[in-house]
Amino acid sequence: MDDELSIEECSLLLRIARQSLEQAVNGEPLEPLDFEELPSRLREQGATFVTLTRSGSLRGCIGTLEPYLPLAEDVREHTIAAALRDYRFQPLNPEELSDVKIEISRLTLPQELDYSSPEDLLKQLHPDIDGVILTDGSQRATFLPQVWSKIPRKQLFMEHLCQKMGVPTDMWRSKELQVFTYQVQEFHE
Repeated sequence: MDDELSIEECSLLLRIARQSLEQAVNGEPLEPLDFEELPSRLREQGATFVTLTRSGSLRGCIGTLEPYLPLAEDVREHTIAAALRDYRFQPLNPEELSDVKIEISRLTLPQELDYSSPEDLLKQLHPDIDGVILTDGSQRATFLPQVWSKIPRKQLFMEHLCQKMGVPTDMWRSKELQVFTYQVQEFHE
């Protein structure tokens, strides 16, 4: 990924995420972000996914594919949403906080793939590098590049992505869908 954040910028985003997580889960008011004190790149719009794990298992993951907030605020918003509003899990409770690890994925802008066939689509995907967005009308689903470690076969990856989107698992073969790819800079506690 071009334009990677520095180690210091990543550390600062992780501190913002941890502080926001603890304040939100404990029902405390959020301390305002001091944008004047933040490095300029954390004030620029950015898109992130924040993943929470507990004992190595997913505990929440929320994010956005397109930038619409300053990067620091985006991380904060998605940390809180992953902890309290991921529909797949009960809201995080204070007793879990010490066991929860935070992972932040900063996304590049998605680029649409121009492909001629299902085989051509598979050729254009880069496991462990590309995050993939699948779109059909108003239905959309994505997998971060980290998902390749769990589903390394391209065909299976696409089938699971269709399933996540709520369509038949072979739809990527039978219908031309919009497919976008993006890359991430991933960092964690």
